[in-house]
Amino acid sequence: MNGQDAVTPAGEARAAGPAAHVGTNLVLLLMVLIWAFNYSVVKAALAELPPLAFNALRFPLASLVVLAALRRAGAVPVPRREHRVRIVMLALVANVVYQLLFIFGMDRTRAGNASVLLAGTPVLTALFSAWAGHERLSGPAWIGVSGTVLGMALIVASGGGELGFGADTLAGDLLMIGASVAWALYTVGAREMIAEYGPVSVTAWTLWIGSLGLLLLGAPALARLDWGAVSPAAWGGVVYAGGLGIGLAYLIWNTGVHRIGNTRTAMYSNLVPVVALVVAWAWLGERPLLWQVVGATVIIGGITLARPARDSAAG
Repeated sequence: MNGQDAVTPAGEARAAGPAAHVGTNLVLLLMVLIWAFNYSVVKAALAELPPLAFNALRFPLASLVVLAALRRAGAVPVPRREHRVRIVMLALVANVVYQLLFIFGMDRTRAGNASVLLAGTPVLTALFSAWAGHERLSGPAWIGVSGTVLGMALIVASGGGELGFGADTLAGDLLMIGASVAWALYTVGAREMIAEYGPVSVTAWTLWIGSLGLLLLGAPALARLDWGAVSPAAWGGVVYAGGLGIGLAYLIWNTGVHRIGNTRTAMYSNLVPVVALVVAWAWLGERPLLWQVVGATVIIGGITLARPARDSAAG
């Protein structure tokens, strides 16, 4: 995603003392702030940079951050030959298809809408995982899935502030839902690779391959770009969205999963749309709309109902 559901591994938390858990929780709160601000940062930067050029600039930066972190941890692993085609396909879905839908969606909708619609991705993942036979959903989980879909529909239908499919944000909202579906499909498809190699390695490989694809797609836009007209604020947006919103936040997420487990780490993502709505209101002047708030509440409630079944079934 733009980072918010970067990986969904099925590992157990490593035993750690209370002090380590406090530190992990504080860092995860930092991740919430990074992702919540990221929607407004991207929206503001897209006022000056074409979407494809923006992606072509921020993803190589994110790749360098992840590479530096892995190099510090030791040798960078390489996937086995029989898995390389699958890794490439996963990279195209996660960091080309998803990112194209995300960045063009961000360009056409409100930052608050984007944050809320993408918050439902874990529930769509649970639905696709059930269809793939990886797990079974309980009764409450099905209620959660239904609630999340309803919440998404409310967000899309209230584009102009009232129910009725506002034209102002309809295209962007639909692109965001498409991005959510793409990431959910990637998560289900990556399940075996994550079990085989671990979440950090799979995230790194797919990020690097996807960055190459986005750089190639964005090359024409970069060639046409008036570099002198890009403000320092827009460049700051590139650095923030790439280095922090993707690179650092991915690493924090994986650290949280490793130390305190899937469920407790994933709970923090519920906070992102709430904080993102407030940030977009304060920074971009996007006053939260009634049905936007209702939709966000329904989606977060759906996530809460659906997530426990998904986490306990994973493995």
